[in-house]
Amino acid sequence: QVQLVESGGGLVQAGGSLRLSCAASGRTASIYAMGWFRQAPGKEREFVATLSWSGGSTNYAGSVKGRFTISRDNAKNTVYLQMNSLKPEDTAIYYCRATDFGRHYWGQGTQVTVSS
Repeated sequence: QVQLVESGGGLVQAGGSLRLSCAASGRTASIYAMGWFRQAPGKEREFVATLSWSGGSTNYAGSVKGRFTISRDNAKNTVYLQMNSLKPEDTAIYYCRATDFGRHYWGQGTQVTVSS
């Protein structure tokens, strides 16, 4: 089992920045990818960014490319999401996901609210 704890959400004005963190614990040696997803009220959960745990390759949704950056600290088993130039449409609950060779694991989510 892998446990994930997100932090760093909050309220920010449009154009501002936030950094989310996701700390993994448990069977972290089996993780090969981690990522961020988000869910706005009344909408489906959507992909934001992913990162390969070994090679560090990244992938972003078109709506956040150039504004968000996913990174990792292997020693701390932590993945980050640096969010710049935030827009009101980025308002959502942000979830961290870890993937091993058997399944996905989800964090509890952290709220990000961007005011106009």
